[in-house]
Amino acid sequence: MFVLVRAVTYAALFVGLVLIYAPARLSSWSGLVRPAGIEVQQVAGMAIGAAGAAVALWCIFTFAFVGRGTPAPFDPPRRLVIQGPYRFVRNPMYIGAGTALAGAALFYASLPLLGYTGLFFLAAHLFVVLYEEPALRRTFGQEYEAYCDRSRRWWPSV
Repeated sequence: MFVLVRAVTYAALFVGLVLIYAPARLSSWSGLVRPAGIEVQQVAGMAIGAAGAAVALWCIFTFAFVGRGTPAPFDPPRRLVIQGPYRFVRNPMYIGAGTALAGAALFYASLPLLGYTGLFFLAAHLFVVLYEEPALRRTFGQEYEAYCDRSRRWWPSV
């Protein structure tokens, strides 16, 4: 139970800072206003954003219940997580979070938010390649190598 509390707390801090606070500051700075009405574009943005958020939440719960850890690098899962959304792709949490950002960019028709989404994916890629993958190789060795052989980093396989 305590691992779930930790996972939700760390995830809330990450979501609050990277997916809510920073985009809100960017939106405020760029003069973004809420759309006058809800059109097809806004409905699509909400659906895409909700789908991305659902994937990210699925990842958080998978980390807690299967991996016995959290998404935070300083409190990682104790076991290699290759179940749930990780069956399809190695980095579904970043994909889900980035998809949620892309949904917000579509909802608001905001090029600055779309640019922020691109920067988010670039930062995630660099973090994955420079820190996460080497750390996972050191921690889980052959088990992680075998997982890498059968899954892709960013593009889901079914």
